[in-house]
Amino acid sequence: MLIDAAVLRAADAPYAIEKVELADPGPGEVLVRIAGTGMCHTDQLGRVDGDIVAKPVILGHEGAGVVEAVGPGVRGVAAGDPVVLSIDSCGTCANCRDARPGNCRDMAALNLTGVQLDGTPRAAGLDGAPVHNRWFGQSSFASHALASARCVVPVPGDLPLELLGPLGCGVQTGAASVLVSLGVRAGDSIVIFGAGAVGLAAVLAARLAGATVIVAVERHPARRELARELGATHVLDGADGDLAARVRAAVPSGEGVQFALDTTAVPEVVSAAVASLRTTGVCGLVGVGAPEYRLDATLLLMGRTVKGIIEGDAVPHTFIPKMIELWRQGRFPFDRLIRTYPLAEINRAEADALAGEVVKPVMLPA
Repeated sequence: MLIDAAVLRAADAPYAIEKVELADPGPGEVLVRIAGTGMCHTDQLGRVDGDIVAKPVILGHEGAGVVEAVGPGVRGVAAGDPVVLSIDSCGTCANCRDARPGNCRDMAALNLTGVQLDGTPRAAGLDGAPVHNRWFGQSSFASHALASARCVVPVPGDLPLELLGPLGCGVQTGAASVLVSLGVRAGDSIVIFGAGAVGLAAVLAARLAGATVIVAVERHPARRELARELGATHVLDGADGDLAARVRAAVPSGEGVQFALDTTAVPEVVSAAVASLRTTGVCGLVGVGAPEYRLDATLLLMGRTVKGIIEGDAVPHTFIPKMIELWRQGRFPFDRLIRTYPLAEINRAEADALAGEVVKPVMLPA
């Protein structure tokens, strides 16, 4: 079928809205008409010098929409079902079987190249040239996505489907990092570095968990204010000095927080996150892009833990419905992070996000 898609043809090129011929769903594939798709910071990997993501490519990995057709062997969804699209995984490796799809053995190959495992694109431009469409198993910056069945999470039909896409990645990452991976409990203390979509979702989750000290560190004043409105008990300007000391001072005992979550991948910030912990504290890293971190070995020797986290260590098929139910109850207002744009204005949405003017852009196909 012929679809509209935002195609990225070079790392430094603007997105171009193009007509693309999309194949029918094959084995293990689901055709989804996209209602809305969020733009995530990870989509910026498509702009890394050296084209580590194959071009031309359709990016986008926070899609939500309605199933139009399913390929052979697909079970659990049918035409007409509303769905949210999340990460792809093999489903058979040891980590997938242990309910850790974010740590799938083939995570990078299935999600971060944009290329089918067999190397054959399932989409083409009007000139017949291939267009890669396997970014996170979905490539949802388009009117339709040919998604891996492993990505597809059924959701209730009485919801604003166009707003749900960010639950598949950014919002899930922030919330599940707090609730699942770190296991924050009532009375705990946490600092969150970066108040973008992931960080603010983490703030919402920390409030849900009953944390009594929730520190948000962010450079943008408007985002600091939003963090406070969403549940942060303390907000700090990330541009100020000695962040670790200022975070420790927010805890009544002065000994530091039990948990830290870094969403920035800035080496100096990660160092501050570890230094802000109490001696048994845990620091989770979800930021993408840093080549290396330098940490104080003495701080680790004293009992602190640093761990990498993918998608909050959540199972999307169970965690996304939980977020939706919490939203229904008014306890998880993730929609406050969202500003919608027509898909045709994707370049403006990207610019606004990079400038910090919007937390979570969501593209709406015409």
